[in-house]
Amino acid sequence: MIKGFPKIKRAMLLEPAINSQFSDIDTICVEEKMNGFNVRAIAIDGKITAITRGGYVCPYSTEKARDLLNIDFFNDHPDLVLHGEMVGPDNPYVPKNIYDINSLDFSIFDIRHKGSGEPLPVNERRKMAEEYGFTQVRLFGEFTKEEATGKIHAIIKELGKIEHEGVVIKDPNMNISPIKYTCSQSNCADLRHAFRFYNDVGRDYLFSRVVREGFQAFEWGESEEDLKKRCLQLGESILNPMIEAITDMEKGEKVAEEVQIRVRSLDTLTEFKEYLRRQGIDAMFDEPEKIGNEFLIKIKKLNKSTNDKTLSMFKGELW
Repeated sequence: MIKGFPKIKRAMLLEPAINSQFSDIDTICVEEKMNGFNVRAIAIDGKITAITRGGYVCPYSTEKARDLLNIDFFNDHPDLVLHGEMVGPDNPYVPKNIYDINSLDFSIFDIRHKGSGEPLPVNERRKMAEEYGFTQVRLFGEFTKEEATGKIHAIIKELGKIEHEGVVIKDPNMNISPIKYTCSQSNCADLRHAFRFYNDVGRDYLFSRVVREGFQAFEWGESEEDLKKRCLQLGESILNPMIEAITDMEKGEKVAEEVQIRVRSLDTLTEFKEYLRRQGIDAMFDEPEKIGNEFLIKIKKLNKSTNDKTLSMFKGELW
């Protein structure tokens, strides 16, 4: 049994959330929350297999995991599962250029036991990952609860400047469920992406990110000038991508998400095309471009609902 990664709840007001969630311990660990897609890596019949958050075996993620991970880990610890974030520009799900990654990397944020799903303590997990040469999410430190809020505020402001996502706050022994806290810039980046495909993205996804901004602005006690900057950033994140999508439709262009993958084998490309088809994703693939010993393939993922809805508006349909 390979259990999924548990859903991490979000802190809206940081200090009361920390005091409530971690009331029984004195210190907490703060690690970076990276912006990519969640993958579980295991070994089956001596070969690494990558499972997405939805429980699917992704052929592209599997090829990358086999390139990036040390098989010795699974031979030595067959009862453990690696949980990590696939991040980088060659990412068909959440492409990001904000990290110093040329193609795609796998950053470990958890190691858990098969069957029970029990996690290793933070320090034990980080030591083990280092021994096998795995990339890991950044550890900002272990802080007392009294100092944690101020430390995390400072970390979040610095992460926001480079458009990184946020942090995950953990019990060092992993007996208590972690919580997460994100940067304003990450919320707005999510909204910029989502509002371009306004009719394909769930309303809860959109609404929750706007609410986060309100609570963060309140807790940080921002000046009038800073609050105006936040409001402007939020408004631009909502309106600009929608206007771009409508303009594209007026020009006769399809509204599509442009991503890319980089594979060693064209067999992986064939398998990935079939994988997306089974997921119900309508995608157009450019011809593979040979780069070194790999193939770079650019993909346009069509968002049918947004395209159909926008086109209907041009035909005079009412909302």
